[in-house]
Amino acid sequence: MLSCNSAVAENQPAKKHRMNTELSSFAARLKTAIGTGFQNENFNSLALELFALQFQSNPAYRNICEARKLMPDVVEHWTQIPAVPTAAFKELELTSLTPAERTAVFHSSGTTEQKPSRHFHNAESLAVYETSLWHWFELHFDRTGDFLFLTPNPIAAPRSSLVHMFETVRQKLALSPTAFLGAIGADGSWLVDFAVIMQRLQNASDTGRPLTLFGTAFSFVHLLDHLAENNLSFRLPHGSRVMETGGYKNRSRVLPKAELHALITERLGVARENIICEYGMSELSSQAYDGARREALAGGTSRPFHFPPWARVQIISPETGREVADGETGLIRLFDLANVFSVAAIQTEDLGIRRGTGFELMGRAQLAESRGCSLLSA
Repeated sequence: MLSCNSAVAENQPAKKHRMNTELSSFAARLKTAIGTGFQNENFNSLALELFALQFQSNPAYRNICEARKLMPDVVEHWTQIPAVPTAAFKELELTSLTPAERTAVFHSSGTTEQKPSRHFHNAESLAVYETSLWHWFELHFDRTGDFLFLTPNPIAAPRSSLVHMFETVRQKLALSPTAFLGAIGADGSWLVDFAVIMQRLQNASDTGRPLTLFGTAFSFVHLLDHLAENNLSFRLPHGSRVMETGGYKNRSRVLPKAELHALITERLGVARENIICEYGMSELSSQAYDGARREALAGGTSRPFHFPPWARVQIISPETGREVADGETGLIRLFDLANVFSVAAIQTEDLGIRRGTGFELMGRAQLAESRGCSLLSA
């Protein structure tokens, strides 16, 4: 006869399996919803459903929720769901996946001295990640012309969510692996092959084929400095674009965003309206772009970032913990339905100004660690 304790122990794996099956079902339904046109009115019900599943299947997250006394039976709206600080991903295994199920992990891109955040994935979670990124990406970048990535390839940087994103785009567009023009230095830094990029830039100028360049802010600084040192500039063809993301990670001199974009226009001939900024992080599965809606802001030319409809953003006052009014500054809090197997509600250390349903990125909060995905405000 089994003891009570033995019966409980025997039931735990079955419960874990059942919860993962339910998460898999949720992931499949979300992929379908994203692919067929996500309905905004379904967000709250899906968020509450996902919260209940993550509460049951993610022990580290459940402990956080119980400590705050915010469990599925008392939470009635997605804005009440407990958000986990990004720093917690450094110390806790915030995942519903068992160690055996974790086939990939993305690390945050801070400096090498910092302990990175970890976002664990399996084939199903990566499939949701890729569906999310591709359908939002398509709305901001057409498929004409050539595409180049100023980053290492996924073999060299297997734990970079940004590189995985670029690799997904490369495969969707059926591009050659040679579209990646970066490498990893001896100290772990990301380098750019200047000789090859010069050839590609010249080829675009000669053929008139639009070129889209993707890279981090510090990679563009390296490229722009190389052009300046060699007194070079290009006028890339009409329709060329730049996608700039990430921060500097002490890998280059730091430029305010407006200055960086002005230099891109000066040296590459890409107009400001064709420079699109991306906001993402290793802990998320969805990205925001500042080119989705071109609202004119009083007194400036900033463009708000917007996430896709299966994600939500709040700008939270650090003093009150409540959402700020439009035009006010606070910490960026995110809820990403595509984070099926980890934690959907995430509290960042990034500052933003609320702009309707979007936000203007202001940089890192004071005393927050330097992070690769932070950007300087204009």
